[in-house]
Amino acid sequence: MRILITGAAGFLGSHLSDRLLKDGHEIVGMDNFITGSPDNIAHLANNERFEFYKRDVSNYIFVPGIVDAILHFASPASPNPQSKSGYFNLPIQTMKAGALGTHNCLGVARREKSRFLLASTSEIYGDPEIHPQAETYAGNVDPVGERAVYDEAKRFAESMTMAYHRFHGVNTSIVRIFNTYGPRMDLDDGRALPNLLKQALLGQPLTVYGEGSQTRSFCFVDDLVDGIVKLLYSEEHMPVNIGNPVEMSVLEFAEAINRITGNKAGINFMENARSARDPQRRRPDISRAKSLLNWEPKVDLEEGIRRTIPFFKEKLGLA
Repeated sequence: MRILITGAAGFLGSHLSDRLLKDGHEIVGMDNFITGSPDNIAHLANNERFEFYKRDVSNYIFVPGIVDAILHFASPASPNPQSKSGYFNLPIQTMKAGALGTHNCLGVARREKSRFLLASTSEIYGDPEIHPQAETYAGNVDPVGERAVYDEAKRFAESMTMAYHRFHGVNTSIVRIFNTYGPRMDLDDGRALPNLLKQALLGQPLTVYGEGSQTRSFCFVDDLVDGIVKLLYSEEHMPVNIGNPVEMSVLEFAEAINRITGNKAGINFMENARSARDPQRRRPDISRAKSLLNWEPKVDLEEGIRRTIPFFKEKLGLA
């Protein structure tokens, strides 16, 4: 296939480009580099099956030639309010990527009769009252809260995707992505893993907010990409959770990071000032992914972190 990937220079988009090229496809990458990095796709510069366009998906999209599939992954995703590339500081661009960007990509999919796959998120569940979260759960969300620019952009994108499927017959699919980590992720992402792993590699005490009782589920990027590709190749149209159902508290995770890295600096507990922003529990129900796609994660946390450490060390100048 000839596949358009928006957000191709991002963490997930670049890994998807690698995987789909390995599968024998041609890739048309698109990114405006607001949050993506040219470094993530530099190794593809001389690949004859990879072409790249610097474009903003919230503007009209034109792709010359046949497009057999579209993976819409363009969006700021970092919840770090201190990050210039986080959605707190790019609120309008985030909403446009989810709304206008999705609409533009669906327009290409309709015209080209392409398979369309939307990158959605576990954030659409908000601070969930149902645990674990299945795709049937409508969520506990705040449409005017601090995180709404990202959450509601994705919720709108899902609605737009299903409207194009039901009204225009576009061959669509939706992946709801849970916490993912691995090489090429932004070290200033603002989520638990990059924050704690960076501190550990620098020999600093790990910052844990409150008692560290908040829970997360961490999926290694190779596992996530495998699930997304299986969904792309399927005929499924309704949302599918892809993530790791192994849940652990942030405190347990911090202790594991210190053990794996050999960091002796310990843990620094701080007042949970971010509780208004952060969901307290997050864990995917992956029953549909197992039954529909025959997918479940294979890489455990320790192996995934060890495979991520060299990238972090290089970026921190420790390699």
